Amino acid sequence: MAGGEKVPGQYLGGWGNLGSPTQKGVTVYAMSSNRLNPLAGTLNAAIFNTFRRTRGQILYWAPPLVLGYYTMQWAIERNEYLNSKPGRAEFGSEEE
Repeated sequence: MAGGEKVPGQYLGGWGNLGSPTQKGVTVYAMSSNRLNPLAGTLNAAIFNTFRRTRGQILYWAPPLVLGYYTMQWAIERNEYLNSKPGRAEFGSEEE
């Protein structure tokens, strides 16, 4: 296509080829068809990786979790006892 004035109805070319000089140094990247499944094996890897990581860390978080659970159970039972009739009779005079 040569320069000159464009008139309505004149074909300019497809998008990206509107009569301008060709671009130089444009790099086009493509992906191989065997690389197009990015989530292949993700579920399987996630299950086994989670198991492996949990097995390696369980001794760091399980004992404090169990200790906290039993401490909370003791505190709940103690609170229920202290707010019951026998608990008030036993410890009622200490509030003052």
